[in-house]
Order: sequence, then structure tokens, then C-alpha cells
Amino acid sequence: MSDADELIVWRDGPLGRLRLNRPKTLNALTLGMTRGINEALTTWRDDATVAAVVIDAQGDKAFCAGGDIIDLYTVGKAGDPEPGRGFWREEYRLNALIGSYPKPYIALMDGITMGGGVGISAHGSHRIVTERTMLAMPETGIGFLPDVGSTWILSRAVGSTGYYLGMTGARMNAADAIFSGFADHYIESGALDEFVSAMKEGKSADDAVAMFATPPPEGALASLQEKITDAFGQTTALAVANRMEEMASQGDEWAAKTHKLLRRHSPLAVSTAFEAITQAKTLSSLEDCLALEYRFSYRALTGHDFYEGVRALVIDKDKKPKWEPAQLEDVTPAMARGLLGPIGDQEWKAA
Repeated sequence: MSDADELIVWRDGPLGRLRLNRPKTLNALTLGMTRGINEALTTWRDDATVAAVVIDAQGDKAFCAGGDIIDLYTVGKAGDPEPGRGFWREEYRLNALIGSYPKPYIALMDGITMGGGVGISAHGSHRIVTERTMLAMPETGIGFLPDVGSTWILSRAVGSTGYYLGMTGARMNAADAIFSGFADHYIESGALDEFVSAMKEGKSADDAVAMFATPPPEGALASLQEKITDAFGQTTALAVANRMEEMASQGDEWAAKTHKLLRRHSPLAVSTAFEAITQAKTLSSLEDCLALEYRFSYRALTGHDFYEGVRALVIDKDKKPKWEPAQLEDVTPAMARGLLGPIGDQEWKAA
């Protein structure tokens, strides 16, 4: 499949339309797709005949399950980190462009939406979820950091919700995605075509949302707030794990399940996610958060855990990664801070 086939770009009356077209890979994002979206948005930004942009995806299973990490793994493992770094530089610039886009950018997150898929949707002006939405930032499970600007959203989520989502990769339904700040409105998947048609016929994005949005089915995050605050309102990642272990010993099934999940992920990535979300609270823009995340991304391709995580979960699928360090107790705060420290003239810039 050529790059042109991976992303379908067209005009639909007053709408600029973008459609991810790799359903067999859950519409995993490639460099060619990233560049195609960027080019279209740049062109339409200054085109007075384009009133709004709509992005969706082919297939009924996924909007976008993330970046094409197998390619990043293969090239990086062969000893060349630069292609991966180049992909992230361009991907993050696209995320920043979406976040500052001057026209309505309507993302239809109908299906699995993870990682890079969040980056091309959750920074838009109108973020639509459906009954088929399953949204997550699962990067710590492969030794990576919640990126694509997600630390901007996670650090501003209610209470300690962002720490919970970023450190564990917990999955969200539509209501949870709205509650945590990753989405705005719920529209049934069967009504999406009519929703887009209303905008094609001249309705504004806001008016079309008002016509079709309904309350979502109940989520879990709102009812879990007391437990999330108790467990994740700590000062270090290790303290979070220890508190959950205490809660589990008192018979809390959610804490037991969450503690097990946290302990299964890369200790270094979990600790760095905690540190990155904490630092993001003090940053003033999406671009600042992307720059912070890029420092980790830059270093990840010369480290251990990213390759080991992809190997264990995606390549060999033995689900038995051997992390370095092996446990949270062996990760010092300095290690996490170091992965987020300045990288000199390699720092990421939006343009």
C-alpha cells in the first residue's frame, strides 16, 4: 500500500476530510500519514472555502491504535535511532498544529484510540467519542512514556486521574474519555454520517454537535475518584505502588488489580510518567509538554526498555519483558528526571 492509499484526503463541500486507511493494522500511524495530514491542514488553514476539518478512519474497529512501533523498533534495533527520532519530531509538530488550528477540527474517535491516535484527535476543537470508543495511553507497558502531548491532558485531569491513566494505561470508554479531558461529546456511531452531513450542508460544528450529541453510557472514573486520589495522590511512583498494595491487603479488588497492572509495566517508564505528569502541571502550553516528552523519546531509542517492551508484547508476544531496572524499588527519582532533562541542540521545537 502506498502512502497515498494510507491516508485519504478530499474536499466534501465546505469540509476538508481526512480518513486513515490502514484498517488491517488498526490504522496505525506512519510517517507518510503524518506528513499527509500536516500538508492538508497547512493548505486548508489559509483556504477560505474550507470551514472545518473532519478526521475519521476506515473500518469499524479502530480510529487509530497508535504509531507504527514495529517499524521504529526494527530500524532502531538495527542501530540507527535517527529515523525514529525524526518520526517523533514530525508527529509532535502535527500534534501542535492540531492544538492551535484556527478552524474547527472534528475528530471522530469511533473505535480503538491509543497513543498516536490520541495525538491526532484529542488536541482538536471537537473531540467526538461513541459507544465503540476505547481510549488509552498504554505506553508504560512497552517501556515508553505517554506522549503526543498527552501529558498536557493528563496533568490537567480531575484530581489524580491523570497519574492513574498515564502510569497504568487504563482503558477508557466514552464517558471516561470525556471525564478525563480527552474528549468533549458523545454521539452514537450510527449517527456520525448524519452529523457530518449536517456540517456539509452548512451547520457549524457547534450546532451539529447540539443536534446529535447525547449523554454517554456510564463510565468508571467518576465513581473511582476517592480510590484514585488515595492511591495516586502520592509524592513518588513507588509510594503509589506501596499505597495500592496496602489497599489491596485490606481487600480492595480495584487496588489489587491496578497494583498488579502497574507492577507489570516498565518500572523506569512508570516512574518517568509520574515525573513527566508532575512537571507538566507547571508548564504553560501543549508545545512545552511535547518538548518535555521528546526528551524522553530521543533517549528511548538508545535505551533498553522500549525495545524490550515491543519485543515482549508485539514481536515475540511472550508477555515476559525483562525490564532494566527490574522493579520500582530500584528506580531513583534522579533516573526519571534524567530522562526528561535537556538535550542541548536536539531540543524539539514546534516549527
